[in-house]
Amino acid sequence: MQSHCAVRNCSGGVSDSQPLFRFPLDPERSKKWVEICQREELTEKSPDQLFRYHRLCGKHFEASMIEKDEQRAVLKGDAIPTVFDASSQPKNGQGKRAKVTTKEDETMSKGRKKVKKAEAAKEEVQTVPEEDGHKEYLKSLFEVLVLLGEQSIPPTGPGDNKDEGLSNFQALLEYRMNCGDEALKKRYDENKECCSSSQLSQLIEVCEKYIHSELVKEVKLNSFFSLLTDNPLKLSGEWFLPVFLRYVDQSNHQKERFAGFLPFEGDGDALAERLLSEIMEKWGLDMEQCRGQAHYCSGTHFNKIQSFAAKLMEKYPMAVLTLRSTCTLNVALASSMALSGVQLVMSTLKKIDSFFSQSPLLQLELEHAISIFYPDKEEKAKELKEICKTSWTKRNDAFELAVEVLEALLLCVDSVQDNEDMRWSDQVTEDALEISKALTDFEFIMALMVLKNVLTLTRAFGNNVQGKAAEVHFAATSLKAVHHSLKEVLDNIDVYHEFWNDEAVNLAAAMEIPVKIPRLFLRKQQLEPGAIRPESYYKEHLSIPVVNHIIKELNNFFSEDHLKALRCLSLVPAVIEQHKSNEPEEECVQVFKNDIPNAGSLSAELHCWCVKWSKKGKGETVPTSVHEALQLADVKFFPNMLAVMRLIGVLPTLAVEDDSDVAFKRFQMYVENTPDRFKSKSLALLNMNYDIGFDLNAMVELYMETYPKKDDNSE
Repeated sequence: MQSHCAVRNCSGGVSDSQPLFRFPLDPERSKKWVEICQREELTEKSPDQLFRYHRLCGKHFEASMIEKDEQRAVLKGDAIPTVFDASSQPKNGQGKRAKVTTKEDETMSKGRKKVKKAEAAKEEVQTVPEEDGHKEYLKSLFEVLVLLGEQSIPPTGPGDNKDEGLSNFQALLEYRMNCGDEALKKRYDENKECCSSSQLSQLIEVCEKYIHSELVKEVKLNSFFSLLTDNPLKLSGEWFLPVFLRYVDQSNHQKERFAGFLPFEGDGDALAERLLSEIMEKWGLDMEQCRGQAHYCSGTHFNKIQSFAAKLMEKYPMAVLTLRSTCTLNVALASSMALSGVQLVMSTLKKIDSFFSQSPLLQLELEHAISIFYPDKEEKAKELKEICKTSWTKRNDAFELAVEVLEALLLCVDSVQDNEDMRWSDQVTEDALEISKALTDFEFIMALMVLKNVLTLTRAFGNNVQGKAAEVHFAATSLKAVHHSLKEVLDNIDVYHEFWNDEAVNLAAAMEIPVKIPRLFLRKQQLEPGAIRPESYYKEHLSIPVVNHIIKELNNFFSEDHLKALRCLSLVPAVIEQHKSNEPEEECVQVFKNDIPNAGSLSAELHCWCVKWSKKGKGETVPTSVHEALQLADVKFFPNMLAVMRLIGVLPTLAVEDDSDVAFKRFQMYVENTPDRFKSKSLALLNMNYDIGFDLNAMVELYMETYPKKDDNSE
C-alpha cells in the first residue's frame, strides 16, 4: 500500500501536499495509466491490486481534469495522466514539465469537453454496490489475518483484556486504513472500530474451515493417505492432538500437511470415537482411503493414543500401524514407555538438548568437560565433541552416547550451576541445577543403562528401516532375527540384569551417586529403606517391563501387512539391479491387490518391470528411492507399478524428501518459538499452511455463507 505517488522520482504525497488519486478499476483505463507511467513492475499487477495499493498525485493531471468540492479534490471519471517531469519520464523531451500527449489522448480530450459535468464520475468515490463494499472490507480483514498467521504473530497482544485484545491485528488494520484502504475507513467511520473481538474469532474460525476444505480437496484428488499424530499439546488449558496428513500428489511427489488439532480430552473408546467422528464429519476425510497411521507419543498419553490406533485399525483394517519417520525407532520405543525411570531419562535428555542449544558458550563448556574425561583419547574426545554439536539425543544410539558423556555432562552442569565467575544468568544456572539433580539420581542411571543395553539390539534394524530403499527392504526381512535376540534376553533376564546392574552401580560409584530405590515407591508400598534390594526392585520394575514393552511394540509397529508393504521396495530399480533378479516378489504386492488398476495383468507387468531394470545398460543410472522411481517418465506405462509405488510412498515409515517435510519442521518451530500464552490451534493451522494458496474471494464467500448477516458483529 502506497501513501506516495507511483511515478518514478515523484515526491507527491511525501514532501509536498499534492492530492493522491487511486488507479481506476476499469481494466482499459488502468492499462493506459500504467503505460504512461512506464513502470515495468506495475504491468504485472491486476487492476484490483493497482486500485487498492497504488496512487498518482495531482501534478500529473491537467487542471481541467480535477474538480474540487468543499472537502477534497476529485478526478473526473475519464481522467488520464498527461503531465510528467523530465526526471520521471526521461524519454520525453527536455522541458521541466513536458506533456505526453498521444493521438488517442487528443481524441479522448475532445470527447471530455462534450461530457456534461453532472455526469462525470468521481474517481475518489467510485460507486460500488453495498455488498461489494462489504466484501472488500472482509478481504482486507482476511489479508491481514493471513499475514499475521504466516509470520506467526498472534493477533492478540500480551493480554486478552478489552483494551489490548486486538493489539497486533488492530495495529495492522489501522496502518492499512491510514494508507488509503477505503473499505476499512468506511467501517471505522460507521462503528468507531475496524473489527470487533467476536468478529476476529469468526474470521479465525473461517480460516480454519477454509484450510480444512482445501486440504481435504487435495487429499481426495490423490485418493490414498496416511494419518499421523504427534505428542498432545496443551493450548489455553485444554489438551489437543496435532494431526498430519501424508499423501502422494498428482505430480507423484510425497507430501505431508499439518491438518490441525483435535480435542484430546477423555479416555478409551469414547475418546477414540470422538476423534474419528471429528476427522470424518468436521474435516470431511474419507477414512476408507486411509492406508497408514503413525503416532509419536510420550508415556503419559500412550494408552490414549494406543486406544485410538486400535479403534482406527478395527474400523479400517487397511490403515496399518507403522513407525513415524520423523522419530528414530529407539527414541520412539523409549518414549512410549510409562515407566518412571524411562520417562526420567527421556525428559532429562530433552532438557539437555534444549539447555546446550541456548548458547555456543555452553557447548564450549561441555567440550572442555569432555576433554577432561578423555585426556589420553584425543580421537574419541574429538568424535564425542562433534556428535554433541548435533541433536544427538534424538539418534538411535542416543542412550549409548549418553552413557559415554554422562560424567562430562555432570561436570559441565555443576560448573555452570556454581557460576563462580558470574558468567551465567539465573535461568541458566537454574536449568543446570535441574539437570544435575536428574543425572545424580540412581533411578536415572539404572534406566539409562537398561535402555542402552536392550536397545542396542534394535539399533541396526532401526537405522536400516529408516534408511535408503535397499536398507529398508533388507530390514523388512531381518526383523525375525531382532525378535530372536530380544526373546533370548527375556529368557535369561536374571543373567542380563545382573550385568546391567553391575554397570550401573560401577558408574554410580564413579560419580559418587548412592544406590537406592525410588523414594516414591517405598512410600506407596509403605516400606522401610532396606526392605527390598535395589537389584531385585529394578529387575521387576524396570528390566523385565522394558524388554516386554519393546517386543510388544515391535510387533505393533511391524505387522505382517506392514512388512509386506516394505518388501514392495523390491520394485525400486536400484534394489532390482542390486539383487540381479528377474523374479518379482508378487506375494508382497498382493497386499495392494484391491488398490491397483488391473490385478489381472499384475504378474506380467511385474516381470516386465523387473527385466527392464535387471538388464540396464552400461553406465545407466537407476532410481534409488520411491521418490525417484515415481518421477520416471515411462512409469506411466506400468500402471500397476505406479499405483503400488504411490501406495508405498504414503507409508509414514519412509522418510520424505527434504522439501516435502516442511510441515513437521514448521510445527516444531511453532511449538518451540511461540510462547504458551500465544499458542492457538487455529492460528497454528494458518501458520503451517501459509503456502496453501489462499483465495481471499473464496474466504469471503465462506464467511458470508457462515455468517450471512454482515452487521451482526459490527456494533
